[in-house]
Amino acid sequence: MSLPIPSSLKALVLGVGLCGALLGQAAAQAAENSIWQDVQKAGVLRCGAAVAAPYVMRDAKTGDYSGYFVDLCRDFGERVLKVKVAFVDTNWDNLVAGLQSNKWDLAMALNQTPERALAVSFTVPATDYQVSLLANKDNPKLIELKDDIAALDKPDITFAVMSGTAQDKAISAAVHNGKIMRLPGMDEARLAVMSKRADVLVDASDTNHLFALANPGWAREILPKPALAKQGVSFGVRRDISAADLEVLNIYLRQRRDTGEIQQLVDRASVQANSAK
Repeated sequence: MSLPIPSSLKALVLGVGLCGALLGQAAAQAAENSIWQDVQKAGVLRCGAAVAAPYVMRDAKTGDYSGYFVDLCRDFGERVLKVKVAFVDTNWDNLVAGLQSNKWDLAMALNQTPERALAVSFTVPATDYQVSLLANKDNPKLIELKDDIAALDKPDITFAVMSGTAQDKAISAAVHNGKIMRLPGMDEARLAVMSKRADVLVDASDTNHLFALANPGWAREILPKPALAKQGVSFGVRRDISAADLEVLNIYLRQRRDTGEIQQLVDRASVQANSAK
């Protein structure tokens, strides 16, 4: 036989359930706090800036920032969020830590790595980093330049690379028949190709792009297939960013990349970096 439940107990159970639902709703809302709403309330988007051309550059005289990640950060803040943009000077050792401690809202030009992904979240890549090759297009040994690294892996082809770098590790794993000339610095590696002591320069794609723009008469960039040490270069954001906020920035980056606008910014920043040199 079941006993009737007193109305007072029913009210208590209902009240507890209602409180639980309200607390759950409050917790969900707290979890969905918008970083962009906070930025808009503050009226400023703070971008952590560690200098590395052509991503982020700083004029030593004026302190003004430039570079294609600077352009993207400024445009996103001013045009999408409609706030002022402030660039906060930092270095590569502190760029992630400053993001975690809320010293800035975005970390510019972070290579995507599993280790960093343990500490921060990443946007979709604005550009891709990889080890690239650069060759003299008039070199008779390279009349038919191809992006297939196996086609360049010949006994009479010499690859110049800075010893002990990620580029050295990548090319050493990919080349089995060609010669690898390991040199103490990138200037020496570039000079080896310019003087024709080596046939192919091995370096990061961004710095090879700068070097090719500075030597348009003879230099040709090659992005080998399969790619060597390829990583996305993205904005870093705090790990507690909501999916909705992250998608706002991702949509912005995908659209600008798909239309070729980011590549235009890269080329302009690369020319500026060469002019500064």
